[in-house]
Amino acid sequence: MPRPLLPQVGSLQPGVRNAITDVAGVTVGHHTLDENEVQTGVTVVRPHGGDLFRDRVPAAAVVINGFGKSIGLVQVEELGVLETPIALTNTFSVAAVATAQIRQCIAANPETGRALSTVNPLVFECNDGYLNDIQRMAVTERHYLQACEQSGAVVEEGSVGAGRGMSSFGLKGGVGTASRRVPAHSGGQHTVGALVLANFGRLPQLILAGHALGERLARLVDGKREAVPAEPEKGSIILLIATDAPLDARQLRRLALRAGAGLARTGSVFGHGSGDIALAFSTAYTVPLHADQPMPALAMLHDGLIDGLFQAVVDSTEQAILHALWCARAVTGRNGHARQGLAELLPGGFAP
Repeated sequence: MPRPLLPQVGSLQPGVRNAITDVAGVTVGHHTLDENEVQTGVTVVRPHGGDLFRDRVPAAAVVINGFGKSIGLVQVEELGVLETPIALTNTFSVAAVATAQIRQCIAANPETGRALSTVNPLVFECNDGYLNDIQRMAVTERHYLQACEQSGAVVEEGSVGAGRGMSSFGLKGGVGTASRRVPAHSGGQHTVGALVLANFGRLPQLILAGHALGERLARLVDGKREAVPAEPEKGSIILLIATDAPLDARQLRRLALRAGAGLARTGSVFGHGSGDIALAFSTAYTVPLHADQPMPALAMLHDGLIDGLFQAVVDSTEQAILHALWCARAVTGRNGHARQGLAELLPGGFAP
């Protein structure tokens, strides 16, 4: 179903694509595995087209609820930079994708771990085991590299890449993206983009653009409300935020934290079994690998001018989650398990 059948969240205007790639230089690529019991994949977000190991971007992460198995967060918290593309995949494929990132860095920089420092791979995960036979560990180094090679400005959403086997609110989940533009104090504008891997939520709690439609949708799925099991939230979501505003790692952590507000708007309570992690990065400057290279010299945005970016994070995060749900197509996978797409339940589009 086309995006126009969904409402626009908030008062800020989206970028041209209404995607994280409206932040100049950012690209996204997927590789999808769709074969019977294997319903999974990998998604890659690249902050710029160069070598991130040599030209790093400032970043920070926030763990909203830590039921997750990511790699690389400790060093991001300590140093405040990204050294590899950001990779998303399923829980049991984290190690394979991290190995692929290390090999990719070594291929581009043969002295990595020798004359040069080691590299910090960065891989986030959600558990797609309901639809995907996660024990097969089907994602390989080749799939990660193909996602990198296929990265571009046009972002496919829904049941693709890492989102192929994901479930959200008892429906089909997956990848979604959105963006918002913010007037800059000095003239011009800044762009904020969000990309989510949605695998969270209970259907009765779903809120669409401020309207609590979960109970209604639960009746459509199960025939009657009593048929909906009162199970705790067990899923996860990864929330990635990009901006071209000149921010340091401390300020980017503040942006990442606001992604949780956008998540809450959709009905999440950050349940005990949910791994909810947000990361924000800026493309305004890069930090060199070598100490003898000049550090960037530019004025950071004053904290007193950051509220517009906060609003953009919240709105674009909520919108990206709606896009993930709306664009996801039905998938049948492991042991005949199936998930419906939201658009199947609302074929005429959103109506409160």
